[in-house]
Amino acid sequence: FACRGGACYRLPGPQGPLCVFRNQLPRRNSIYPEEPPPEEPPPELAASGPPRRLRCGSALCRICGCLGPHTCGRCRRVSYCGPEHQALDWRRGHRRSCEQHAAASGGGSADAIPEHNEFLFPEYEILIEPEEPEFLADSTVNLDDEQGAVETSKDLKEQEEFRVTSSAGEACQSLDEETLEAMAKHETEDDKIFQMFKERIAVEPEQIIRYCREGEGPIWVSGENIPEEKDIPNCLCGARRIFEFQIMPQLLNHLQVDSLGESIDWGTLVVYTCANNCGEENEYMEEFIWKQDFSAGSLCLP
Repeated sequence: FACRGGACYRLPGPQGPLCVFRNQLPRRNSIYPEEPPPEEPPPELAASGPPRRLRCGSALCRICGCLGPHTCGRCRRVSYCGPEHQALDWRRGHRRSCEQHAAASGGGSADAIPEHNEFLFPEYEILIEPEEPEFLADSTVNLDDEQGAVETSKDLKEQEEFRVTSSAGEACQSLDEETLEAMAKHETEDDKIFQMFKERIAVEPEQIIRYCREGEGPIWVSGENIPEEKDIPNCLCGARRIFEFQIMPQLLNHLQVDSLGESIDWGTLVVYTCANNCGEENEYMEEFIWKQDFSAGSLCLP
């Protein structure tokens, strides 16, 4: 779940305008059949008009699909989670169809999924494909080795700086050079990480989610704002949280959130979930999400 307000995305780090919930079901459960339905709908359903919401034991909001304890006061046939979504649906066209609902028999359009929904993001089908193993073997980079090289370079630089004379003027000049050198080194390291990110996703540039639970960690877009283990809280059950999947920046192209003012933006969204998969099948467990932004330097790369 994400806020639509672009201003809420100014700060990187944990949670913020984003929430992620986990729910898991065994193959045999009381909600879905054990076998998936056919990909092509039966002919009688294909010709029956627009798709309709699945019926369940509880009334659901026509706008967001959450629990809908409120109903339209005129037709008594559509449900809402609250007055905000009722007003939104009224402006969107329920005003014109309300009396038709009251007079109609059968399902009518009360269960129809709204064609234009200003509240929800557009809905898409996600195609799941494994990453090519050949590319994985070619692109594996040991970040520990690279970090070690950076630390070694840093130590050598510090040794050189000890040889600088201690006069006041030269000390100030050395400090300026040291600051500039540190900035240049930081930008170079950021460029390397962003370049690795681009190379890794180049084989599938349209990918929107990378899933790899208990395997390789996330692919970062920058050397800045990478969480440490202490930054990731344990689950409420006491178990540690582990990386499960990340949401890529390419998803922004499909959400239709561009605006002249501030827009929703991120470099990558990384989701950590309970290592023990705690919770019953009828529960939703809130998990942990971390937002990393692109660094200013990486955005200028060709």
